[in-house]
Amino acid sequence: MDWDKLRIFHAVADAGSLTHAGDTLHLSQSAVSRQIRALEESLGVTLFHRHARGLILTEQGELLFEATSSMARKLDAAAARIRDSEEHVFGELKVTTPVGFGTLWLVPRLPKLYEKYPDLKIELLLEERVLDLPMREADVAIRMKEPSQSDLIRRRLLNIRMRLYASEEYLAKNGTPPSIEDMGSHRLICQSPSTPQVSAGAVLTQMLLAQKLGSTLMVNNYFGVLQGVLAHLGIGVLPDYLTADFDGLVRVLPEIESGDVPVFLAFPEELRQSRRVMVFRDFVLEEIQSYRKWQSESGIL
Repeated sequence: MDWDKLRIFHAVADAGSLTHAGDTLHLSQSAVSRQIRALEESLGVTLFHRHARGLILTEQGELLFEATSSMARKLDAAAARIRDSEEHVFGELKVTTPVGFGTLWLVPRLPKLYEKYPDLKIELLLEERVLDLPMREADVAIRMKEPSQSDLIRRRLLNIRMRLYASEEYLAKNGTPPSIEDMGSHRLICQSPSTPQVSAGAVLTQMLLAQKLGSTLMVNNYFGVLQGVLAHLGIGVLPDYLTADFDGLVRVLPEIESGDVPVFLAFPEELRQSRRVMVFRDFVLEEIQSYRKWQSESGIL
């Protein structure tokens, strides 16, 4: 099969449109169409069902697209390895993390990575949805649970827990609740249990919301919860790693906390030799080691 025709087929199958594929490939729609027809004739099969809204792969087209997708991933990995060198790390790196961990822990530490490798181009994908690493939706993931795919290299970074925090100013004005039954006179700041989040956080929030609360503020991510706490609005449910960077947080009701939430770093086996992936992994491990040292020295467990 003609490699160039396969490249064009892959672009059309990925875009679902001759026009969009042509824009990506910088070819006219008619040129793309001719290449697809020629490929279909050489194989003796129909690869697409054509309809008014676009193109749908036939069964044979699905088989070919699966093969070209695998080829594309391997070519991307090979290109990354060719471009990377021991002395100079550059190029694009897609990293996915949950919103809270990405905004509150990872982003504030990235200046250290960029200072060492200024030519890195990181695309940070902050979302709770688990992206498919083998399909290269991202190169590296930091997740709040162990990845289920077997073809991933994974490393357990640490365990975190969800706990209750308030600002010193809030507690000075409103007092500190001595027990969970006294939470009724305080405003709880949290995520809704139905919001995508780690299950341990949702369980803790459900338990707190079962109390007779006079007022609540619900935000759909931990960054918003933190801002509410720092604005002295109430007592918030937050991950414990925030205490390393926000001195003004005071823990409330120390006996109340979630179970352990494991944090994993993962990437596809095929990127094991990528320098960009390796320097990012080493950077995260160094920062985690520094955080654990701070925990040990400060006595915060």
